[in-house]
Amino acid sequence: MARFTKAFYKNQDLLYKLLLLAVSAVLIVYFLPKSGKFQYDFQKGFPWGYENLYADEDFAILKSEEALEKERADIRAQAYLYFDFDQNVVSDAIARYNTSFDAVFIDSLFTNESKFRLKSFGRTLLEDVYKSGIIQEKPAFENNRLAYLKKGSEVTQINLSQIHIASDVPSLLQRQLDDSRFPEHKNLFLQLYYDSILPNTQYNPTLTENTIEEELSVLSPTRGVVTQGSRIIARGEPVEGEALQKMISLKAKYETQNYSDSRYNWIVVGYIVLVVLALVMLLLFIRNYRPKVYENNTRITFIFFNVLLMVLLTTAVVKYNAAYVYVVPLCILPLILKAFFDARLGLFTHVITILLLGFIVPDSFEYFFLQVIAGIVTILSVKELYKRANLFISVGQITLIYIIAYFAFNSIHQGGVNTLEWENLGMFILAGLATLFVQPLIYIYEKIFGLVSDVSLLELSDTNSKLLKQLADDAPGTFHHSLNVANLSEAAANEIGANAMLVRVGALYHDIGKMNNPTDFTENQATGINVHDELSPKESARIIIDHVIDGIEIARKNKLPDRVIDFIRTHHGTSTVHYFFMKEKEVHEDANASDFQYPGPLPFSKETAILMMADSVEAASKSLKNPTSMLIDSFVEKIIKKQMDDGQYLNADITFKEIQQVKKVLKRKLNNIYHLRIEYPE
Repeated sequence: MARFTKAFYKNQDLLYKLLLLAVSAVLIVYFLPKSGKFQYDFQKGFPWGYENLYADEDFAILKSEEALEKERADIRAQAYLYFDFDQNVVSDAIARYNTSFDAVFIDSLFTNESKFRLKSFGRTLLEDVYKSGIIQEKPAFENNRLAYLKKGSEVTQINLSQIHIASDVPSLLQRQLDDSRFPEHKNLFLQLYYDSILPNTQYNPTLTENTIEEELSVLSPTRGVVTQGSRIIARGEPVEGEALQKMISLKAKYETQNYSDSRYNWIVVGYIVLVVLALVMLLLFIRNYRPKVYENNTRITFIFFNVLLMVLLTTAVVKYNAAYVYVVPLCILPLILKAFFDARLGLFTHVITILLLGFIVPDSFEYFFLQVIAGIVTILSVKELYKRANLFISVGQITLIYIIAYFAFNSIHQGGVNTLEWENLGMFILAGLATLFVQPLIYIYEKIFGLVSDVSLLELSDTNSKLLKQLADDAPGTFHHSLNVANLSEAAANEIGANAMLVRVGALYHDIGKMNNPTDFTENQATGINVHDELSPKESARIIIDHVIDGIEIARKNKLPDRVIDFIRTHHGTSTVHYFFMKEKEVHEDANASDFQYPGPLPFSKETAILMMADSVEAASKSLKNPTSMLIDSFVEKIIKKQMDDGQYLNADITFKEIQQVKKVLKRKLNNIYHLRIEYPE
């Protein structure tokens, strides 16, 4: 049991990574479609790259979406319109007419027979006008459309033009009265009809739409059959027209067929194997090329979390509407990883993520091509993410690449640009604009995962920050020394391609431990006063060494990022406080060097190595009495050679060539600092 426990604690980092990989793989496979992957990859307009394909069994040919849309439009255009006819309105109109007629002719000189003929004529004319119905406002359909007039349980077929509009009825009555046998009584009849006629017909959109939906529901999505053994497509034949529709039909048949439990399980197993392979490749890349990232479980978790987030977002969009897949701002992924790590890791993770999304998105080749190109442009275009202008320029370039690539693919598929869909261009613009969300996302990630980006480093480099202002007030000499070291380090980092912003921030804070006892360090002492004159060499060395420990405590108290604290820990490595060690040896020849040695650790990156060189050279340069160019050159060579001989750079990934470049920069900068101007006459 004890052996098992020991092995568990020894390998807990590896076990955590394996667990993270397993959980990530399960989640990704859960998001993936389980219908199986069609074994043939084809693109519209491209030649068929496989051998001649024959049908294993009969299958129906699906109609194209354009053909289905045309048939649906024809059904809607030819569908009967339904109108409700209210007979009660007609009866009431006739009743009002009879009452008004009797009231008008009660004292007239007309004979009863004449009255009867006039009254019957007016009633018949009124019934004829109402025969096909009167509507307040006719719906916006063509007049030649057929319609059904629903009178209770009876339905009459008519033409839409036969239904009268209420505003047209007066002119219709005038024409009919002019052509009748009683034109002299036209005004009388029009007066009687004025209060009698009201609309009695209404359009019934619900019944009309229900009828259309019934017809649409029985619309066949297929048009013919490919029989077993017949050739579907020949090798080299362009995938277009009838061949394209047959391939789409075959793919749809494959993806919609019902699988047995055994076959479904094998599909899931296949997905798991492929997803695990992709994630293992990502882990192996990080282990071999970014060992510092690999050793940090928080960073590994952060990378896998972002991969899962992109897979989840893309899956959600595809399930909602696959046409909107390019709205997902996938270029945020390489931007974020570049901000926290480096461009190479960002691009590799981006490619692995796109490979995983190839199982989900339609037209996976186009998607892979577009997203890889966009990712490369993102990595190459954003040099310094903390500069807002760079991010906006990058967004413009990403959007432009999307549009150009879409234009090219559309030209290949359609043989022209007439069919460009502006909606797709809008999606590319939206994806580009969504990439701007990377800035607040970086801030959120910094708080959640405790990481630090160049944006935070820019804020920390502000000399008006609370901690640096305190350093300037309490230890002005140390503050001035830190500024000089920051300038030297930044120039050296730029020369060898290291992270200049990181090394500058590290240099500004590397000596904050001296704030606890500022006068114990020569740069903060008044002329002629040195507290070390009253102390033993061992006590003085302990005070000097403790500024590293004090600096780490102050940094943690002020919540500085670990990447900055690393500079405080390593800027002296495991070197000795040489001056006081030599003084101790004058008294005790057997003095123990470990009593005068900094606790370390050694610098472990280019940036921390640069800081050690710049700090040692700048501090020691204060002892030069009459500096000359040759003296400065030999002085820099001597200091850095001793550090190399002591093995201070063994853990740093810095080459001899880069050390030579750093020395060259330090010499040039120190020559500029100590350049003596000629004396001008008073």
